[in-house]
Amino acid sequence: FKYEIITDVSEENLIKTLPDFDGCTLRISRLSSTVLSKCKKLKVISRHGVGYDNVDLDYIKQNNIKLMITATANATAVSEHVMYMMLNLSKSKLLYDNEVRLGNFKKNIKDIQTFELMNKEILIAGFGRIGKSLIKKCIGFDMKVKVFDPYVSNNEVKSYGGVKIDNFNNGLKTLDFLSLHVPLNSKTKNLINTNNLCTMKKNAIIINTSRGGVVNEKDLNSALDNNQIYAAGLDVFEKEPPDLNHPLIKNKKVLLTPHVSALTNECKIRMAKETVNNIIDFFENNPNPSMIVNL
Repeated sequence: FKYEIITDVSEENLIKTLPDFDGCTLRISRLSSTVLSKCKKLKVISRHGVGYDNVDLDYIKQNNIKLMITATANATAVSEHVMYMMLNLSKSKLLYDNEVRLGNFKKNIKDIQTFELMNKEILIAGFGRIGKSLIKKCIGFDMKVKVFDPYVSNNEVKSYGGVKIDNFNNGLKTLDFLSLHVPLNSKTKNLINTNNLCTMKKNAIIINTSRGGVVNEKDLNSALDNNQIYAAGLDVFEKEPPDLNHPLIKNKKVLLTPHVSALTNECKIRMAKETVNNIIDFFENNPNPSMIVNL
């Protein structure tokens, strides 16, 4: 195999360089139809991660370009990140830390709420590898787990210790935590919005490590400001990086991370290897079916 690492990922440079290649590994740059239409040799794209909203899916489907993902690499890292966010928000870790650093110690503890994860209800939306990794950790904390995923069976969810629900909006009404693990598409765009935020409990916490557009950010900020829900943990945003004057950036009820839930030292190595191995396996006619996106 001959390869080249492309550091200039501007559309102009991709149009100039990509047509020479049979396969492409892809991180965060965008492969639009404008770029792809020039790549007559391209047969496979291997995405460094599990999301692929930066690829023109209609074009690659019409032109029989295969899309592969690192399906097994990031489940542990992302599910641990969800637990990190749940524990930080439920234990008011950032507030406590700030109080000690300010020299207040126990001065204001009566104004800071904390609560346990035990017996709290979490709804996991999307039950792929990340959801399956997360449920094990939640059960380890004695949480009650419900799962929404129309593509998995009741028995599969039950085998992991969870309860499958069929109506997403009804499930939102009783949960204490919501963890989102769905792709961004026409069905999931603004999945969380004013209409269902207002039905949630006041102590509810939303964690989003999937894609920013799944949550309507304006509606979420309004729900937090109006005390309709308790808090949110966001690793992803509709526009990345978000503007510094974005209201969620300034909202103290939100725990923020810069789209890094999968970027542990260990996971970066796994994803890098899996991304390249997908290309090798494809051209050796031995691709792992679980890595192939069925469009």
